Amino acid sequence: MDTDYSKPHNMCWGTLGTVRPFPNFHPDRDTMDLQVALQKKDTLTLVRILTNRCNAQRQVIVNTFEELTQKELSAGLKKALSGDLEQLMLELLMSPVEHDANRLQQSMVGLGTDEETLMEILCTKSGKKLQEIYSAYSQLYKKDLEKELKGETSGDFGKLVVALLNKQVMVGYVQRDTEVLCETLKAKKVDPGPWITILTTRTSEHLNKVFFGVEIESRQTVEEVVEKRFSGDLRLGLKVLVQCIKNSDQYLAKRLSSMKTSLVHGILVSHSEEDLLCIRAAFLKLTGTSLYTTLQKHFKGDHLQALLALCRSED
Repeated sequence: MDTDYSKPHNMCWGTLGTVRPFPNFHPDRDTMDLQVALQKKDTLTLVRILTNRCNAQRQVIVNTFEELTQKELSAGLKKALSGDLEQLMLELLMSPVEHDANRLQQSMVGLGTDEETLMEILCTKSGKKLQEIYSAYSQLYKKDLEKELKGETSGDFGKLVVALLNKQVMVGYVQRDTEVLCETLKAKKVDPGPWITILTTRTSEHLNKVFFGVEIESRQTVEEVVEKRFSGDLRLGLKVLVQCIKNSDQYLAKRLSSMKTSLVHGILVSHSEEDLLCIRAAFLKLTGTSLYTTLQKHFKGDHLQALLALCRSED
């Protein structure tokens, strides 16, 4: 075995992700090793390779595996693995936009809709990225994402969801936006329209200045305003949106603290190459315990080793 395969994966200074491109990448060799590991059901090797390659490298492996073996790597994983580990490894094989599209689809299937997962993805992705997810969703499921979201939501919450999906940054004036939002609070029933429009068409930097003005005027935090003046799914949606605008890392850390398997998979896979270091720092500040240690308390076996490989290290 190449000794580089057993070396710890070092993070690069200046990046906010925990998973980086493997420096001595040989997709042909990875394919051969994976093929043997699948036959032997050697989960340790499967986990070691797939968690130590960045997503772009995994996509090359997927294509190389199919070219050399005439078989799909995902099908092999389904035969060799089971349960949570199987699900995590399959998620790692998806491209980032396919993974987000899959999470959106999963949040809408079956009885009831997982509104908070919908909001998590819509609130933490840029408008450009959401359009890529939109296209991936159409290719994967042969359905229009906007129509699907409209079918799963209703009322003002539905309007918020669609506005987020199609969000485009527009120029606004802090004083004017602050006055508009404060004016809505004077009515017995708050008009959600201005809140939806302003919160989905401004930058986070702009909105944090607006929130500061609203908080001075109302003598409440924006979260408290939303909690008291809105209701139902719209209240949930606006609360998530406000939290993400203020500090998305903190919001995602709070989501992770539940240690719900699907959330842990979703966030670690989605953010491992983007900003997981920031989320880890927020998790430590929020809970007093590192994410690395917390994972060890809630998961076990090869599944745990895969999660720890994505998390990468102790804080």
